Amino acid sequence: MKSLEFAAAVKECRRLYGTMAASTSPVWIREYAKTGADFVFIDTEHIPIDRAELAYMCVGCEAAGTAPLVRVPSYEPLEICKALDAGACGIMAPYTETVEQVISLIKAVKYRPLKGKALEDALFNKEGLTKETAAFIEGKNRDKALFLNIESVEAVNNLPQLLDFDEVDGVIIGPHDLSVNMGIPEQWGSPVYDDMIKRIIDITRGAGKSVGNHYSFGLEQEIKWAQCGMNIFLHSTDINAFVGHIKAELDAAKKALGDAGAATGDTIAI
Repeated sequence: MKSLEFAAAVKECRRLYGTMAASTSPVWIREYAKTGADFVFIDTEHIPIDRAELAYMCVGCEAAGTAPLVRVPSYEPLEICKALDAGACGIMAPYTETVEQVISLIKAVKYRPLKGKALEDALFNKEGLTKETAAFIEGKNRDKALFLNIESVEAVNNLPQLLDFDEVDGVIIGPHDLSVNMGIPEQWGSPVYDDMIKRIIDITRGAGKSVGNHYSFGLEQEIKWAQCGMNIFLHSTDINAFVGHIKAELDAAKKALGDAGAATGDTIAI
């Protein structure tokens, strides 16, 4: 799926399937498309990816037909500009909680390349733009989706206000930070956690926006949330999938051969 098609599908709240790219190896780029994923999530908040690596990943994924969605490390316009210049089809920033943060994202993602006073004027008076400028900005940014990363109870409480902007296309839940903020760290089976996810789904879909949850802890639960209205199916991570699959097969081999000592390790969680 190319970026323009991805952005259109997000606006239409169509179901989309994706996974997270934790490895920066160029060998992986052509492999993502083989999974059937519509998009790849690239996280520059937690993973050490430099500007050149990000460009290779975004351009490569787009060329292979898997749209690249990037989480930037902050609301700093320069960081967002770097990701968009690299070829990101969509942007989100961590821990979105306030209307001010949302406006900052809208400015950088949806009004590019306007800056300074011209940007401030355009944000609150679109009619003040010339027809040529308005058409240019719309055309330049029509393949860019804007997501809010919801990772706290405060964000959920504020969600109706955060979604009250036409330029916001959807929500991606950060399950790990959300569970910690709720006081139930990594208690994925908790009914309280499940209710919170469903609340986010209801609010977001009620606002006519797309919603997803980067989850790696149970496919059955992901499917249930999708059946409740979650349309962005963001599943697992390349490295997690590799570790899980290889570990399961090596454990089976060790058991069959009478050898003890299975390896253990943490998964990547956002």
